[in-house]
Amino acid sequence: MELKPFSPKQMQALCWWCRGSPLREHSAIICDGAVRSGKTLCMGVSFFAWAFYRFEGQNFALCGKTVRSLRRNLVTPLLPILKEIGFDCTVKLSEGLLLVKCQGRVNRFYLFGGRDESSSALIQGITLAGVLFDEVALMPRSFVEQALARCSVEGATFWFNCNPENPRHWFYQEWILKAEQKHALYLHFRMEDNPSLSPAVLERYRSLYSGAFYERFVLGKWVAAEGLVYPFMNGGSFYDVPSGEAEEYAISCDYGTVNPASFGLWGRFGEIWYRVDEYYYDSRREGSSRTDEEHYLGLEQLAGHHAVRQVTVDPSAASFIEVIRRHGRFVVIPAKNDVTDGIRAVGVALKEGRIRVCKCCIDCIREFSLYRWNENSAQEIPIKENDHAMDDLRYFVTTILQEGDAGFFAVAAPRREGYS
Repeated sequence: MELKPFSPKQMQALCWWCRGSPLREHSAIICDGAVRSGKTLCMGVSFFAWAFYRFEGQNFALCGKTVRSLRRNLVTPLLPILKEIGFDCTVKLSEGLLLVKCQGRVNRFYLFGGRDESSSALIQGITLAGVLFDEVALMPRSFVEQALARCSVEGATFWFNCNPENPRHWFYQEWILKAEQKHALYLHFRMEDNPSLSPAVLERYRSLYSGAFYERFVLGKWVAAEGLVYPFMNGGSFYDVPSGEAEEYAISCDYGTVNPASFGLWGRFGEIWYRVDEYYYDSRREGSSRTDEEHYLGLEQLAGHHAVRQVTVDPSAASFIEVIRRHGRFVVIPAKNDVTDGIRAVGVALKEGRIRVCKCCIDCIREFSLYRWNENSAQEIPIKENDHAMDDLRYFVTTILQEGDAGFFAVAAPRREGYS
């Protein structure tokens, strides 16, 4: 693997703990900032080098939101580099363990996922000499603090990296704002700190995001989301329905009885998915509600003669999912429903032109102009109004577009996943 020369900021992350460094007495390091700024890779190399410089025969923890994402974002890209610089790495998947040897020394690196509050139980009982959190802002506080409590070996050190989130986030409040108090070295990364990114790639990333996501992922700022969720979706953002038949079709559904029900019909033309039609029924606007069977009839009418390959539905709509299955025409799967991650993925897909909304989808277009962040909430969520077409749009992106199964086109989401 060919490595570019490291930038000055990356060199700080690599060498802060070395003999003679004025920074070596810190007991933690925090690297945050823009996506693709090179912080993850250099921190990973530094963590392993530090572990073998300071310890032998000890346990360490590598933590991600899930073990799967940790392996993809950190371990897989890191292993060839470690081997190239002299480490002998053995992966033991069944044990969630990396057994690493270097110059006669052996240390053990265990992999943990901090998905939710229950994850803290997974790391209890182990004694650690150090822990690295990849994307710590995605992990619950209880998991992080349990992992820190396991670091009881003399000289144990904490390593954190993340992209920015809401400034009310617990990690920002407790660690970044209190870095000096906690004796932590704080390094803030920009995209320009990654020498492997060409000017063209830098410009591409700058073009992918808008609003708070631009400030976070491009500028590396901890800012709150406010205003319209998709401010770039204006009058010139919508398209005519392409002529002819699409190569394949799919439907996304946000189900409602009292609240509106919104279904989107999607057709793939080449590498672009178009929202070519919609079913939108608002019981308050129409003056009467519809049953599951009546909504299913609307689904059938929306599909028409098209061979719809897959229908994805709001996962809370169990009764409607069962109705679709009972009729036997469509393959139906519950949608993935992480709201913030989903909004981020939708924004990227729209910006890259991988999905397009046609002018005939008037309720979807109307909701784009009304869908706003809830600026009064302690959590980062949109206002639960004018969000039904926005929800079915999100279900399509996270459950069908990103999956890429059975011939569906896959789109890459911005990192929270993938290394930066």
